Amino acid sequence: MQRSGKGKTPRRPGPKKAANIDKDPVGVYCRIRPLGGEDEECCVEMISSSTIQLHAPDGLKANRNGEYKETQYSFKKVFGINTSQIELFEDIAKPLVEDLIHCKNGLLFTYGVTGSGKTFTMTGSPGEGGLLPRSLDMLFNSIGPFQAKRFVFKPDDKNGLEIQSQVDALLERQKRDSQQSVPKTPSSRQKADPEFADMISSEEACKSESVDDDCCYSVFVSYIEIYNNYIYDLLEEAPYDPIRPKPPQSKILREDQNHNMYVAGCTEVEVKSTEEAFEVFWKGQKKRRIANTQLNRESSRSHSVFTVKLAQAPLDADGDHILQDKNQVNVSQLCLVDLAGSERTSRTRAEGSRLREAGNINQSLMTLRTCIEVLRENQMCGTNKMVPYRDSKVTHLFKNYFDGEGKVRMIVCVNPKADDYEETMLVMRFAEMTQEVEVARPVDRPICGLAAGRRYRNQAFKDELSRRLEERGGPSNGDDPALMNQLIESLPALPGSELVDPADDQTLPRLIEVLERRHRVRQMMAEQFNKTATSLKSMLQQFDSQHNAKDTFLHEQQSKLNEKDKLILNQRSEIERLEKKSKTLEYKIDILQKTTDMYEQDKRSLQQELETREQRLQRELSERRRMEQRMQGVVTDTRLKWEKECERRVNAKQLEMQNKLWVKDEKLKQLKAIVTESSSNSSGPEKPERPSRERDRNAAQKRSASPSPHPTAPPVHPRHRRSQSAGGEKWVDHKPASNLDLDTVLQPIIPNAIKVSTPNEKALSKCHKYVLRHQELASDGELETKLIKGNVFKTRGGGQAVQFTDIETLKQECPTGPSRKRRSGSAEGAAQMDDIENRVPVSSTSYQKRRKP
Repeated sequence: MQRSGKGKTPRRPGPKKAANIDKDPVGVYCRIRPLGGEDEECCVEMISSSTIQLHAPDGLKANRNGEYKETQYSFKKVFGINTSQIELFEDIAKPLVEDLIHCKNGLLFTYGVTGSGKTFTMTGSPGEGGLLPRSLDMLFNSIGPFQAKRFVFKPDDKNGLEIQSQVDALLERQKRDSQQSVPKTPSSRQKADPEFADMISSEEACKSESVDDDCCYSVFVSYIEIYNNYIYDLLEEAPYDPIRPKPPQSKILREDQNHNMYVAGCTEVEVKSTEEAFEVFWKGQKKRRIANTQLNRESSRSHSVFTVKLAQAPLDADGDHILQDKNQVNVSQLCLVDLAGSERTSRTRAEGSRLREAGNINQSLMTLRTCIEVLRENQMCGTNKMVPYRDSKVTHLFKNYFDGEGKVRMIVCVNPKADDYEETMLVMRFAEMTQEVEVARPVDRPICGLAAGRRYRNQAFKDELSRRLEERGGPSNGDDPALMNQLIESLPALPGSELVDPADDQTLPRLIEVLERRHRVRQMMAEQFNKTATSLKSMLQQFDSQHNAKDTFLHEQQSKLNEKDKLILNQRSEIERLEKKSKTLEYKIDILQKTTDMYEQDKRSLQQELETREQRLQRELSERRRMEQRMQGVVTDTRLKWEKECERRVNAKQLEMQNKLWVKDEKLKQLKAIVTESSSNSSGPEKPERPSRERDRNAAQKRSASPSPHPTAPPVHPRHRRSQSAGGEKWVDHKPASNLDLDTVLQPIIPNAIKVSTPNEKALSKCHKYVLRHQELASDGELETKLIKGNVFKTRGGGQAVQFTDIETLKQECPTGPSRKRRSGSAEGAAQMDDIENRVPVSSTSYQKRRKP
């Protein structure tokens, strides 16, 4: 996966991964912090080592029946209030550090409500170091003897590392020391800061036993925070300007050639000890944004990410120097994330910048929940929805862990006080959903093909050579002047070489002879040394081959054992996962069963209520029918009774009127007889005159008991005319629904008429004439029908108006009624003729219908 000449993160090649790659679920743990006071109400109970139960606090009704609802949640492991920091580290962070040393990536983050103990879990306090300082301590305890010198590994500012020789590293060191503007790497010889000097006691120190001693290691750390969805480098040292202090500049996320996300321009500091690393962390921690809120005195207002990057490269075949093959450089990293706590502004009473910070924190956590939910849906349902990593810097930075490979661990911190019950419920639901997300399982791969144990063989060779040289009296160290003098004294002594005579021919030959003897001794010593070295080398090679064979055999057995162990661990983890899933499903089944029982009970009660109401309705209907029948009988009896009573009264009235008329007739006859007798006595035998009609009319008027009729106005059309309804015009025949049908021979028939029960504008617009059939009860008790006629014309407003012009009356009389015979010449006949009703109207009326605008 690495580019030529550079080490990249992660170390795996970039091609697409196979679909059948092994995956492990995200490990979710729960830690319960102690209550702040003894009088506080607790809503969280630890049932077992992997299950907790939430109780609704007093005053909060969790369901519609008003009962308290208790919910249970399962985790990989639950840590109670008495759990120590070392126990938490052994179960959660230690395996991640082991994987970091074996070139595997890891992500560990804390999640929970504000004030639930996330920062304490990650950082700790003096005497109780958190996961971060313990992880650093274990890392340096494991790789301490095998660390490379400073600046052998060099960041390339593109999420990779370059390797350089010892000479180049020394020059780089001198160059960095000479530049005052560049921040110096903390020295391990400096005295530790008392704020974190006692974080971890020596009794709690631990180390990894499976470190590859044929590699050289270097550790780089970086520390960033995500504040208001902007990334800031907490280790950046900007020049201080007391006049115009500049705010810190935000960083951007970039993607390297292997599609891994990293923070561009982030400061990476090389550290060589736990104290150095934690000093760098504490330096950035002091720059982190915290504030005092209603819920937490020191509330984190940003998400912090502390990254530990481990670079390792193998030694050469001699085991003396780092292999200068840059493709063999492997980089792994462990991210320790302290997420800011979710909070409700109604409880914190945040205002201004605090309110804006809370909104950005909640938004980023909501984006994290959304990404986890979409990942879970894609994995469980086989969908391919796009995960919205880019909606937040937190999710965008860690998308490689969920889409790539590496272990992901989450610690859910819970505050058991009753005030945080609702927020804790949301956290538990998110944790339950996160456990169902799976990430690719990292695979062990060899770093290079060189034989193992090169470092120890090289050291053993040096030690054996020094020992043999000491046994032979030879120099074990060429730099020791005493050993060099002893070697020179073992050679033949040189004769005097002073020449005083030019003719001296003995001094030079004698000197040459001694030098030749010394040369022969030196050659003999060299040959003996070479023979000894050759024999020693052959022995070492023989031992090496035997050792390699044994190592190969042990390695094979160890690999088989590791495979068996992995298989057992996988089966155990699978069994645990299935057990947890079974418990979860059983719990859900219990909840569904309770819900079903409740619904069944509600259904039965509703069914009983429905049957009761149906029976009541049937009783009411039967009672109503009986009441209707009884009322119909009463109405019939009452109607018959009143008909008989009316008939009796009418007959009595008719008889009374007939008697009165008979009395009047008798009186008239007597009066006539008297008048006739008196006139005959006065006139004698003259022929009596016929009484005039005028006199009889006046007399009849004087005798009549009824009032005289009022004078009426002349009719509109005094001439006799034929009914206008017989014309060829089109009529609107308005017959109200309340009119009764009379079974008479003569019926008003109007041709070309539109019959309506209620007049409307549409019918009036199609006709020129209008007639209204009006029925009323006449004075004699009979029903008469009036035909009120009129003309239809348009108005200025666009509507229709009717002007009434004529009235026709249709009257029906009963022939069985009493009648009186009148003489044609009597005065009563003339009076009766004048009492005939004039049917011609005296006035006209109109109405107008306007259209709606």
